[in-house]
Amino acid sequence: GTEAGQVHRGTGGATWKDYLALTKPRVISLLLFTTLLAMLIAAKGWPGTGLFLVVALGGYMMAGAANAINMVVDRDIDARMRRTAKRPTVTQRISSRDALLFAFGLALSAFLLLWWGANLLSATLALMGLIWYVLVYTLYLKRRTWQNIVIGGAAGAFPPLVGWAAVTGELSLFAWYLFALIFFWTPVHFWALALMIQDDYRAVGVPMLPVVLGERVTVMQIALYAVLTALISLMPLLLGELGLVYFFLSLALNALLILKSLALYRQPERRTAVSLYKYSMLYLALLFVAMAVDRVL
Repeated sequence: GTEAGQVHRGTGGATWKDYLALTKPRVISLLLFTTLLAMLIAAKGWPGTGLFLVVALGGYMMAGAANAINMVVDRDIDARMRRTAKRPTVTQRISSRDALLFAFGLALSAFLLLWWGANLLSATLALMGLIWYVLVYTLYLKRRTWQNIVIGGAAGAFPPLVGWAAVTGELSLFAWYLFALIFFWTPVHFWALALMIQDDYRAVGVPMLPVVLGERVTVMQIALYAVLTALISLMPLLLGELGLVYFFLSLALNALLILKSLALYRQPERRTAVSLYKYSMLYLALLFVAMAVDRVL
């Protein structure tokens, strides 16, 4: 048959780039960053090259598997949103069956790799992150409630636990603070994005907060979660786990997060939403860097 016929049937035409796209590399980069920095924080230094590489690869594969399953489940709404219309599951360059086989293969390999190279706890936590993202967020909450991203966001908070467990074999209170930090940071980050693309969500009927309750409520919620995020980021200082280096860096990072949230609150428009969205990623990355530097020093 013709090239077009093949692509339409999903019987070929897929390259390694299409399979890479299934894993959503850009989304994973920040998750992976928090995983690997959590290893440095836990180890108070370099955790060892072998372990670092195992967790990096295993973490990427497990998150990639979760994203691939998410793409299969959401292919109907992805097709109707500009941001996602080119995904290989939508264009059928990769059939749903092949995408799921790829995802399950990745997840199983990731679990075995983490178990072999790190420990069973880190492998289990990585798998729990996948299950939470697929079952709780994608299949259950996403199309039902505007709280989807709040509860579902816990999936993105598992990575630092994976890194921590890989180094120490257990989860301390500090590790759970890292979990909580990402949990409360996620709504700030994601609702800023949701404000930018709310028309897409409205068109496909996904009940994101700006669609359901409007911009005013959304920017209030963002400001609230920004304050909670800032408070949680200071908790490890009270535990005596971090010192002055972190104290000053986190103050600066948090001040800017709250200022940008307030700017969005005062002027809920695309420009301020984009600014907060972009900064929120930098904020999380630099906060983890600040912790790692503080612990090493």
